[in-house]
Amino acid sequence: MKQRHICAVITGKDTDTSQIAAMADLFEVRIDLIGKDWQKTAVNLQKPWLACNRRREEGGNWQDSEDLRIKELLKALQAGAAIIDLELATPGLKDIVPAIKTKAECLISWHNFKETPQLDALKDIVSRQIAAGADTCKVVTFANKAEDNWTVLRLIHEFPEKRIVAFAMGEKGLASRILCPLTGGDFTYAAISKGTESAEGQLTVKELYEIYRMVKP
Repeated sequence: MKQRHICAVITGKDTDTSQIAAMADLFEVRIDLIGKDWQKTAVNLQKPWLACNRRREEGGNWQDSEDLRIKELLKALQAGAAIIDLELATPGLKDIVPAIKTKAECLISWHNFKETPQLDALKDIVSRQIAAGADTCKVVTFANKAEDNWTVLRLIHEFPEKRIVAFAMGEKGLASRILCPLTGGDFTYAAISKGTESAEGQLTVKELYEIYRMVKP
């Protein structure tokens, strides 16, 4: 299975991706942040892309009903998305995942914006994601101390046969953002440019690319 490294996050409808396209392995199209014209952005991408319409309960900006959120997200299947991000807490998850997997891969995500739970609790979350049909399991926590980086990164080695995206947000979680793909994780997220970050502690595509270029054998 081909490893990816950098997922560039598109948060605005007028975002210019031309300067970083060669540095990114895939894009994330944030439907909830871009707004109703998000498909115009997606159609011009030259790399595989991931569709995300994040719930407000997990840090997103979707303003309408849950039913409409899912309907808008599923439009990405027709628009050519390679991956659809669906939260583990999504109502009706077991019915939506099979619909996604008819045309795309399903990434099932879980976020904690306050802390990093103990490893056993995080392992249970990944097991639930796998049971729900995840092709990729995404677990994102918040780092309150340096040790939280290692806790969340250990998930990658606890599930060696699965695609895992695991890191911690916040200033103290920077190490895990960088190390996720270097320790076997599927990819990490990066901002197109300064000021367009979709989460606290996110580096830019160029910054991550330069780091990985320096450590590549």
